Amino acid sequence: MADIYHALGLHMHQPLGNLVALHNSDESWEAKQILWCYDRPVRMLEGYEDVARLHLSFSGTLLKQLEDPGVRQTFGDVVNIEDFLNRYRRSNIEFVGSGLYHPVYPLIPQADWEAQTEWWLGLGRHLLGRESFPGFWPPEMGFCMEMIPLLQRHGYKYVLVDSIYIKPKREMRWEELRYRPYRACYGGAEIIVVPRDRELSNAQLSGLDPGWFQHEVYERTKHCDFPALVTTWTDGENGGWFRGTNVESSFWGFFYRPILDRFRAGTLGFTPIHISQYLEKYPPQEEVEVYPGAWNTEHHWGGDFIQWTGSLLQKKGWDEVRRASEYYWQVKREFDQRQVELANPEEVRQLIIRAFDHLLQAETSCNFYWGSRWVYRSFDDLEQAYSLLDAAMSQFRKA
Repeated sequence: MADIYHALGLHMHQPLGNLVALHNSDESWEAKQILWCYDRPVRMLEGYEDVARLHLSFSGTLLKQLEDPGVRQTFGDVVNIEDFLNRYRRSNIEFVGSGLYHPVYPLIPQADWEAQTEWWLGLGRHLLGRESFPGFWPPEMGFCMEMIPLLQRHGYKYVLVDSIYIKPKREMRWEELRYRPYRACYGGAEIIVVPRDRELSNAQLSGLDPGWFQHEVYERTKHCDFPALVTTWTDGENGGWFRGTNVESSFWGFFYRPILDRFRAGTLGFTPIHISQYLEKYPPQEEVEVYPGAWNTEHHWGGDFIQWTGSLLQKKGWDEVRRASEYYWQVKREFDQRQVELANPEEVRQLIIRAFDHLLQAETSCNFYWGSRWVYRSFDDLEQAYSLLDAAMSQFRKA
């Protein structure tokens, strides 16, 4: 039997402004539990630094809240945000990048991909203490092949994809599709795709017995004739499994630490590893393609993105996002060409920058995730963007 490795990841995300909104509502206890979820990981790694190999992805909308002085002051009696960020910076956690406003990349205009990606990197470097990020977590696992040149250009070596979307160029066994990274190429660029085991990740999300997991990994990989990488990745702050204040009966005390204890004792049967370490040890040679898709959500399988596009209002929202993006890039081009004619070019530049920020906020996946209930948030930001862009255009007419 080949060597078996396990890469465990947690995705941390909150919609923009949600922490304070929860604090000001009847659900203030929920906000405290969520913040403890961000404070807890490094504490749970204490004493296990030699064997723990954890991955974390932070959405840009969450990082912006953790950076906000108002948020830090509001929750100062709950948790010291700067303290746990400092502990993150000193840890050996492998952080992966994402998009600034947590957009489903295949659904937003490609012209906006660059800013969503680059702006997250600036924020991630500042708050997480890493100069570079080896991997990329697509928000909602929304991936398509057209993203590969963008990710390579920004220094990413690998991207997480859901295992069911791997499109092999030869007939592959079940375990090959799930437990082996591959190369993927598009437009002359290349990246490594790391399949996430969907079924084991679903199990990780809501209560997981370490003995069951140990046995399941063995059964799933026993026919592997290659070094297998079992990748499980879920949200890290949803549900009582992660939010529960009794650590011994939650993810960290009931599952994670016992797994590491068994590894130390030599009885686990697989090795915790960082994805970057696995890829350095076993560089993938074979090439595949990847079908476009997202992870499974509630009652939807993710391949058709219907969770974000199914209702009439959702469709209308995406139409307006595309129109606003086209208008922004039209105004931006005119500014680049005519700014020397303007009496107040810096003022106009700031109008355009603020408009772009509202446009990118409008592309947040959460605005569309909840059926038609939150689409108004996208419309609100688009109205602000249009108003600012109209103000900029009026300055061109005066020139």
